Amino acid sequence: MAVNGAIDKRVVTGDVGLTAVDDATMAIRFSGSWVQGAEIKPVEQVLSELTQAPLPRTLVLQAEALEQWDSRLPTYLLKITDFCRARHIEVDSSGLPEGVRSLLQLARAVPEKAKSAGTSRKSLVVKIGNLVLTALTDGRELLMFVGNMVLAIWSLLRGKARFRAVDMGLCIQDAGPAALGIVTLISLLVGMILAFVGAVQLAMFGAQIYIADLVGLGTVREMGALMTAVIVTGRTGAAYAAQLGAMNVNNEIDALKTMGISPMEFLVMPRMLALILMMPLLCLYADLIGMLGGALVTVSIFDVSLVQYYNETGRAVDLTDFFIGLSKSLVFAVLIATAGCMRGLQSGRSASDVGDATTKAVVNSIVYIVVADSVITLLCNHLDI
Repeated sequence: MAVNGAIDKRVVTGDVGLTAVDDATMAIRFSGSWVQGAEIKPVEQVLSELTQAPLPRTLVLQAEALEQWDSRLPTYLLKITDFCRARHIEVDSSGLPEGVRSLLQLARAVPEKAKSAGTSRKSLVVKIGNLVLTALTDGRELLMFVGNMVLAIWSLLRGKARFRAVDMGLCIQDAGPAALGIVTLISLLVGMILAFVGAVQLAMFGAQIYIADLVGLGTVREMGALMTAVIVTGRTGAAYAAQLGAMNVNNEIDALKTMGISPMEFLVMPRMLALILMMPLLCLYADLIGMLGGALVTVSIFDVSLVQYYNETGRAVDLTDFFIGLSKSLVFAVLIATAGCMRGLQSGRSASDVGDATTKAVVNSIVYIVVADSVITLLCNHLDI
């Protein structure tokens, strides 16, 4: 405080003293001002004094003479209570101000996050065992989700499934028309890349006309459905996981169960049906844009006319190729909706858990898509389709 232009240089101090109450009890008394800038005995010195004496069974914290305090006091007390907890010493904090006790309870209410698994050293056997247990748990949860989904579909076929038509419309809008922009961009670029890759080799033999075959078959049978699925995974599947995870955090899913409404019917069914309806249409659109991208490169750079490119594409690509791509898109739609909704329903109750669920949904969807695409392609080759 300044008096007549002079600066008050009084030193603010806070005192802490350790005394013995009886053979099994010791007390730590806090007094003075415990604020920023005050001179206070280091907590390590107090703990050293406590260690030198016979350890008590009970430590009493008293603050009758405490004048003022800020965050320094709770921090100081946390170190003391941690010391006592490690040595099984009971701490009596009834002598502390109510505000200090509330802060200590709040600090203990939220436990520290466990260290990352990468920082701990585990043997190879333990890592393999954890991976196997995780795979078994995920497999069991996937089977349970699929079983519940089958029951929901059976209710839908009987006309007893309960979900709102407006939710279905919003899901269709989000999964279909709202995704046209990004699908257009990616499909056009993929078609152009396929044309460039094929042209590098085919131009060596003067066979530029067969760029149309490469782009047409590659887009219709494979890249159209695959790239659309990847786009929908990152855009819609992740959104499903985040939406259902947020609802889980807000106890909305528990509220639906309390009202007797199945989350599988009310939440999962509209999203899965929307993807099943929109994915084939997006796939067809991606096929068209991809072939246009290939035509743009072929006609503008190489000695191939647009009519020649069109005729060669019509000769190389038939309806069977389109049906294979559409079949893949339907399978991918089911897998994306399953992964996104399952991880969303399994999400924990914090923002971090919702983020983890979204990440798992995207990773699971991509793995499912790649595996399913490989299996379908092998079957088609085996059956000469």
